[in-house]
Amino acid sequence: MKSIIVSMVAAAGLMVAGSTIAADMPDLAKKNNCTACHAIDKKVVGPSFSDVAKKYKGDASAKAKLATKIVKGGGGVWGAMPMPPTPKLSEADANALADFVLGL
Repeated sequence: MKSIIVSMVAAAGLMVAGSTIAADMPDLAKKNNCTACHAIDKKVVGPSFSDVAKKYKGDASAKAKLATKIVKGGGGVWGAMPMPPTPKLSEADANALADFVLGL
């Protein structure tokens, strides 16, 4: 009986954690249509933000690379759709988005 209760509490905790992750998408990402192709924890059209963070983990120049890719676009390896550029995005906003993604 105890194990059932513990399992139910753990499952409820995971559901709450999952909904918290989904709610944490920054307004800057929503405003600039990042959410059309990306989610925090799952692949949509593009990779999840958490997968992008894993890709750049340990790379000292990750923030600059990612901020540049956010503004100029890129990708499209092996026939995948490349990320479109967002040239109107300020350098500060691109850096803020890069910080968010790399912080996951």
